[in-house]
Amino acid sequence: MENNNSVDSEAAVEIAGTGPAGLAAAITLAHAGCKVIVHETQKAVGHRFGGDYQGTMKIYATSRAQSAGERLRRWQFVIVMVLASSAFPLQAIPPNEGQSMSMAAAVSEVVKANPDLAAISARAEALATLPDQQGTLPDPQLSLKLLSLPTNSFSFSQEAMTQTQLGFSQVLPFPGKLGLRQEVAQAMASAAGFGVEELRLKLVRDVKMVWWNLFFLDRALETVKSNQTLMRQFIEVAESKYRVGKGLQQDVLLAQLELSKLFDSQVELEGQRRNEAIRLNTLLDRPATASLVLPREVTENFSSPRKEAQLVARAAEVRPVLAASEQQLEAARLRLALAKKDYYPDFSMGAAYGLRQGNNPNGASRADLMSLMFGMNLPIYTATRQDRAVDQRNAERMSQRYALADAHNRVEAAIGSALSDYRRGSEKAELFKSGIIPQARQTVASMLAGYQVNKVDFLNVVRAQITLYNYETQYWNALSKTGQALARLVAAVGEENIYE
Repeated sequence: MENNNSVDSEAAVEIAGTGPAGLAAAITLAHAGCKVIVHETQKAVGHRFGGDYQGTMKIYATSRAQSAGERLRRWQFVIVMVLASSAFPLQAIPPNEGQSMSMAAAVSEVVKANPDLAAISARAEALATLPDQQGTLPDPQLSLKLLSLPTNSFSFSQEAMTQTQLGFSQVLPFPGKLGLRQEVAQAMASAAGFGVEELRLKLVRDVKMVWWNLFFLDRALETVKSNQTLMRQFIEVAESKYRVGKGLQQDVLLAQLELSKLFDSQVELEGQRRNEAIRLNTLLDRPATASLVLPREVTENFSSPRKEAQLVARAAEVRPVLAASEQQLEAARLRLALAKKDYYPDFSMGAAYGLRQGNNPNGASRADLMSLMFGMNLPIYTATRQDRAVDQRNAERMSQRYALADAHNRVEAAIGSALSDYRRGSEKAELFKSGIIPQARQTVASMLAGYQVNKVDFLNVVRAQITLYNYETQYWNALSKTGQALARLVAAVGEENIYE
């Protein structure tokens, strides 16, 4: 007959509540080899006692007349409860703290509100109006002239050459020049448009990186504050043991020193968070001191990006900075072609109609006069003008060619660096999550069991718990670095679809 009383060590046992009964059951099951998850609606255990674990002693004592041994045993129970609350994964249900800013919300807001993006977008719109202007003929000229008017009488009929002339003229650039000017303007307008997309990528990257910094700092502050609560209890336990002759004064002093270090860490972390909040508010065009609340939970499992060669090839197709550099190279090539066109002259053509008054000597009315005009400039100073202009444009084209090659190199380097940081961060986060932190929790649980039977020193228990908290902080740091690396990778490639 199959034994149904054995405990399945692979299945997780979920316990509701972190009261004395819940924690005692969790400790017992953990010692039996079970995976235990403790659920609590509050942020930390001991909420019923106002965060003061000394209140739990009232459950076991109704009289003030207590022996030193009884007081010490109650303090041992308190420390077991405090440490046990950290030895198991706590599934907390956060209270309603108002609307939090997710990463997607921050990205959406920066695209709409950032003033730098609005400025460069306006500039791109202005440049987009240039091609039509550059491809249009110069405005024609309309002229009105009084020719050969005698000054002795100012009569329009006295002299046969006197006439009122109405003229029209138009400058005609050499064939091909207008088209080249329009193409140059179009290439520069396209480069400006790609510049807008590139700035949008960089802003989204910056917002994501600052958001991840804030998320890490929030988790680190939670860890420090939990550690402070724990350390205060440790100090009280150490003082109680010292008073009854069961402990050492150095335990008290060391615990107080660790608490002071935690306060120093809190001050440093809060300062860093204020700075990061200012950075994010600035990017979002908000007041620098505006409050920012981030979600307490994020997806801790990231999708794997594609191989580096595939990402580099994709970036060559879609990265805006490369497209902008290519358009600038094209504009330089067109300017060179336009400079060569300046060896050829531009033309001007016109017509005029002259009205005359008075009669000829034979009595017939004077006939009106018609004039036709044609002109052209003479490019005769080619050595100091056209030749120099061609040399200038050729040098500019070479400069843009080198700039494009450098842009490709920088994009490849950015992809390689971001991908390397992602792999390192994800591997570290996985190591902490599945290896180091569970092992540290097992160590704490083992220390707890030894402390209850006076086989483990108090200071070693404290150090084990502090080590666990440090590992948890490093896990959140590795997770945020992984998220930041992905943000950099998306910006380096030029699109969000970077995953396999």
